[in-house]
Amino acid sequence: MRVLMLSKALVVGAYQTKAEALAALPGVELTVAVPPSWREPGAAEQHLERRFTYGYRLVELPIWLNGRHHSHFYPGIARLVAATRPDVLHIDEEAFNFATFHAMRAGVRYGARCCFYNWANVARRYPPPFGWFEQYNFRHAAHAIAGNAEAAAIIRQHGYAGPISILPQFGVDPGMFSPAARQPGESLPPAGAPFVVGYLGRLVPQKGVLDLVEALALLPARVRVRLIGAGVQRPDLLARAAALGVGARLELLDWSADVPGELRRLDALALPSHTTPRWKEQFGRVLTEAMSCGLPVIGSSSGEIPNVVGDAGLIFREGDVPALAAAIARLADSPALCADLGRRGRARVLAHYTQAALARSYYQVYRSMLG
Repeated sequence: MRVLMLSKALVVGAYQTKAEALAALPGVELTVAVPPSWREPGAAEQHLERRFTYGYRLVELPIWLNGRHHSHFYPGIARLVAATRPDVLHIDEEAFNFATFHAMRAGVRYGARCCFYNWANVARRYPPPFGWFEQYNFRHAAHAIAGNAEAAAIIRQHGYAGPISILPQFGVDPGMFSPAARQPGESLPPAGAPFVVGYLGRLVPQKGVLDLVEALALLPARVRVRLIGAGVQRPDLLARAAALGVGARLELLDWSADVPGELRRLDALALPSHTTPRWKEQFGRVLTEAMSCGLPVIGSSSGEIPNVVGDAGLIFREGDVPALAAAIARLADSPALCADLGRRGRARVLAHYTQAALARSYYQVYRSMLG
């Protein structure tokens, strides 16, 4: 099975472990095409890292209109498709992007079975020419992959009639994100010990972080909140904590590169995201990282969060501060529940959300595309 994957996301070295896992599966001859760099709007330019490249071919393709999500494309993709003659062309882009349309035409021309990848989970119609690109790709794709259930539903609403699989784009390294080591005979913390619930990510309104500060005022003094990240809401969070009289129980820390270590220092992780007219939680990667560390998680009902968590955590209605506080109190009062959810979370990640597990799922998609 010759597979050609076009993916700007794979300029990030850590993500390349999925390609290695795919290449190790029976009968896979994998080529991955990436740009020399990707300029994510509002972030530093990410240059290609070659970190995990065993077992497959990593090819650099020049990119035009770098940083423009809808308009960028790879002028050399047709030549690469002609040279590799893939059985499967995996276009790691949304159906309404020009890059997808441009690559899909090359795949169709040379007889490849093609798929695309959609994250968008907020319904909107795309003006010409992007709506035209989307409809062309719907007609010619052998499979669609969606990052979440709502993205899959939107594809259907827009007219795609083919098979769809719901799969995350990338998984978690379970060796890096592993539970904290316990010494032999070490017991769980007693029910009355301090309990730290944390959040890692952007400090912005749509992430619902202010709800954690509000919930803190409804919880016993032994409960603390630790926020790790940066963003425009930082001064508002400090001011609100002071106004509620819980400033001494709130920690705000700068972003740390040691995400697994920070997670292991928490008793629980919360992701209280808020849906807005233009955004809702597409996945919540920090949830799977925390679950992989054996940490109990609490998530709001925004977007894909309930589907990611499954039965391995607690879900509350987004924006409902008393319900968030009740979920935190439930964990703080029950070390046994925390341990049970931690075990479930780790098992769920190992089954569904590691790079190796995802590689197996993508492999089955490719096989189904080839009949």
